[in-house]
Amino acid sequence: MANTYQQVYIQAVFAVKYRAAVLHASWREQVQAVIGNLINGTNSRTLIVNGMEDHMHCFFKLSPVISISELMKTVKAKSSKYINDHRLTRERFEWQRGYGVFSYNQRDVDMIYRYVQNQEAHHQKRTFLAEYLELLKEFEISYDDEYLFHELL
Repeated sequence: MANTYQQVYIQAVFAVKYRAAVLHASWREQVQAVIGNLINGTNSRTLIVNGMEDHMHCFFKLSPVISISELMKTVKAKSSKYINDHRLTRERFEWQRGYGVFSYNQRDVDMIYRYVQNQEAHHQKRTFLAEYLELLKEFEISYDDEYLFHELL
C-alpha cells in the first residue's frame, strides 16, 4: 500500500495439543522451516522459528496486509497438515487452541532473536508454562487459568 509504513515485530508462541511432547528433534527443524515459509507467504518476514518438543516460538516482522489472527490460523492449520501429510507423528497431529502474541520494538530484535534461538538451553532452567506465565505478566496480559496451555504430557 502506498504511503503505508509499518515496523511491527511479533513473537508468537503456541503449543502442541495437550502439550504432548511429539515434535521430535530429528524432524523439528524441517517443520520450523515450513512454518517460516508459511509466515513469509503472508508477506511478513520470518526472523527465526524455534521450539521444543511441545511448543513453538516464531519471531517475525508482520506485514500490514494481514492480521495476526489470520497469519496464525494459516501457520497452525498448514503446518499441522504438513506434519500429518508426512506422517511425522504416530497419531493425528494438532496444535493446541490459541496462542500468545507479544510485540517488540526495533531495539529488542537482537535480544528476542537470541531468546528464541536458545530455547533448548533456556528450558533447562525453566518450564514452558513458567516461561509463558512470565511473558503474560511482563506484558500485563490478564488471563483465565482455564485457558492456559495444558501441562506437559
